Amino acid sequence: MRRREFIALVGSAAVARPLAVRAQQPTMPVIGYLRSDSPDASPKLRLEFIKGLNETGYVDGRNVAIEYRWAEGQYDRLP
Repeated sequence: MRRREFIALVGSAAVARPLAVRAQQPTMPVIGYLRSDSPDASPKLRLEFIKGLNETGYVDGRNVAIEYRWAEGQYDRLP
């Protein structure tokens, strides 16, 4: 094998390897937490929700992502 062919082969393998590894990572599931009130109205409910997820093996940021949304009494914001 010639020197140029060898360098081209090694270079292409070095570029393709990180792309293949990155493509195989699983996506993290996202849970939507939607409330019609404000974040300050029911902090205990949110903590209990997180506690329940933890008891079933889900930890926010590690194996699940939680998206919080509050309508703050403006029901047209719910959709």
